[in-house]
Amino acid sequence: MAAEIQPQPQARKPCLLSKIEALQDVVSSAVIIPKEDGVISVSEDRTIRVWLKRDSGQYWPSVYQTLSSSCSCMAFNPETRRLSMGMDTGSEFILSEDYNKMTPARTYQAHQGRVTVVLFVLEMEWLLSTGQDKNFTWHCSESGQQLGTYRTSTWVSGLQFDVETRHAFVGDQSGQVTILKLEQDNCSLVTTFKGHTGNVTALCWDPVQRVLFSGSSDHSIIMWDIGGRKGTAIELQGHNDKVQGLCYASHTRQLISGSSDGGIVIWNMDVTRQETPEWLDSDSCQKCEQPFFWNFKQMWDSKKIGLRQHHCRKCGQAVCGKCSSKRSTIPLMGFEFEVRVCDSCYESITDEDRAPTATFHDSKHSIVYMHYEPTTGNLLTSGTDKVVKQG
Repeated sequence: MAAEIQPQPQARKPCLLSKIEALQDVVSSAVIIPKEDGVISVSEDRTIRVWLKRDSGQYWPSVYQTLSSSCSCMAFNPETRRLSMGMDTGSEFILSEDYNKMTPARTYQAHQGRVTVVLFVLEMEWLLSTGQDKNFTWHCSESGQQLGTYRTSTWVSGLQFDVETRHAFVGDQSGQVTILKLEQDNCSLVTTFKGHTGNVTALCWDPVQRVLFSGSSDHSIIMWDIGGRKGTAIELQGHNDKVQGLCYASHTRQLISGSSDGGIVIWNMDVTRQETPEWLDSDSCQKCEQPFFWNFKQMWDSKKIGLRQHHCRKCGQAVCGKCSSKRSTIPLMGFEFEVRVCDSCYESITDEDRAPTATFHDSKHSIVYMHYEPTTGNLLTSGTDKVVKQG
């Protein structure tokens, strides 16, 4: 859904303004054209289309191009009107000033497999790309020359870049995020971190707060405090299916996430959030000391049947079901849905602690891709229903 994100936190509700339905296949990627009432879309039917809004209020394709193979991703540079496509190779087109003509510019022979992410870095005149061949490469966007490459352990599905530090954030299918320091013709490994149990599906970078957000097929989002240099990782749990897109509205400090079940969650990040505790290990309940079912010695000595182990999401203690019979939301820890907590933590959680920090909305289609345009405050989504919604 493309929808306008309201500037006031209490009015965080996306409003559908328009949609594009004249598509033959699923749109794998789409972007709003800044300062123009238009949209660029690439579809699984191997076409690129530029849609401009007419006087009637309807969007009509001003130009389209058929590609040699289906395209999985694209990057658009509004300053130069360069459009880079990720297929089995990287192809680049130049759009005319009136967006009524598309001219092939060059082909990047960057990958041996399908390109998964492409990203323009306007300030560096770089084009970053990743592929299913497990290679991460960067090219000069002016000359087309390949500057460097880095081999990843598995294929990459998320990519972001920080201009100030020249750090590339690379999220892959193992659930790991790798930070690389890029130079003109080489790169070095800074660090890696992993918090997801599923593959990384989306990355979003806030250069002001220096925070990286990662979305995953495990339905979760993790906020990594890169600038704090303390390794802080805060979970955000608000989806029932894999996260397909992440966007950040810096002027309102709102994170926007979309998932395969059509849910859009708008998170208020202008609050002090708490890191979730590590789960503690124990052979018996840390509240009533009843043995867990694998603790044969204590079961034999006490003549008691072992219990199943659970964990309190607030304190991290290992507890039995009887000592964690309650459920509660803990929004400041990222739990917008009710989760298991021990009875003592439940008593300590106030109504103020349960105040939501996110709003939930239904895009009414299974989201494939999301794009946010900060100059207009508009959000765009494409879905498996072959519809692009924007506003």
